[in-house]
Amino acid sequence: MLTKLMDGANQSVVAEFVLLGLTNSWEIQLLLFVFSSTFYVASMMGNSLIILTVTCDPHLHSPMYFLLANLSFIDLGVSSVTSPKMIYDLFRKHKVISFRGCIAQIFFIHIVGGVEMMLLIAMAFDRYVAICKPLHYLTIMNPRMCISFLVAAWIIGFTHSMVQLPFVVNLPFCGPNVLDSFYCDLPRLIKLACIDTYRLEFMVMANSGFISIGSIFILIISYVVIILTVQKHSSGSSSKALSTLSAHITAVALFFGPLIFIYTWPFPSTHLDKFLAIFYAVLTPFLNPVIYTFRNQEMKVAMTRACRQLVSYRKVSLLMPVL
Repeated sequence: MLTKLMDGANQSVVAEFVLLGLTNSWEIQLLLFVFSSTFYVASMMGNSLIILTVTCDPHLHSPMYFLLANLSFIDLGVSSVTSPKMIYDLFRKHKVISFRGCIAQIFFIHIVGGVEMMLLIAMAFDRYVAICKPLHYLTIMNPRMCISFLVAAWIIGFTHSMVQLPFVVNLPFCGPNVLDSFYCDLPRLIKLACIDTYRLEFMVMANSGFISIGSIFILIISYVVIILTVQKHSSGSSSKALSTLSAHITAVALFFGPLIFIYTWPFPSTHLDKFLAIFYAVLTPFLNPVIYTFRNQEMKVAMTRACRQLVSYRKVSLLMPVL
């Protein structure tokens, strides 16, 4: 569908866009290369380990870990949409991206962003049921409900991305082709069009703003209800419940903070947007595995067990040719 859209559009002169990147300073580029590469590899390994652990460990076959594994899968996408090209372009003088590549990058940025928002809401609902209705937890959060959450997340993410994409693909680009960014930033891309794009800019901001602010509103309400419910029942269980919630709240703040400033803040700043984009693309996918496993003893034990099994399997595979 994405290919058909691009085949039937873009009658403009511009065939590629020039990316100005992050900086022209060689020292800062070297620092960014080490920083980005380290966190990219760490995030890929951390999220892959969570998926492998949840899939292989029968003790983790529960709704909470099912949603966590899917969040890690999406974080792999968040890391891979912009980070590899950013790292590759750091030492290149001429940083370019084709029109097709730019549209594809925008499409995947918004689809993984939309899916992650919905997964965070599903995880908040999971914690609400676990804390407020513990006796009915397995009845409410049954496999059918978990699959429904996952399907709904992908449908909403896909719809969120596709709603604005046809308008962007059909924009005429007949002159300026320089983007002051390290990736195809949708708000800045629209400004390069040869026509008045005020309405489209408003639609993009409204689309991203509606799904972001709406998601945050739902999450805040759910967390308030959970905290009030915990405080009503017993002070002894409050600390344990709030400790469980703290990981989710931290992940939500790290995810939504940069997005709100980039897409809905009325006073855009190039340098701030670049910093927040790096934070979202590089740091957030790395921090999510750390946040969700740091205070979860069950997950830490399972991941240690999975690592030992991988090491043992590696040793056996190396010994097999000898035998």
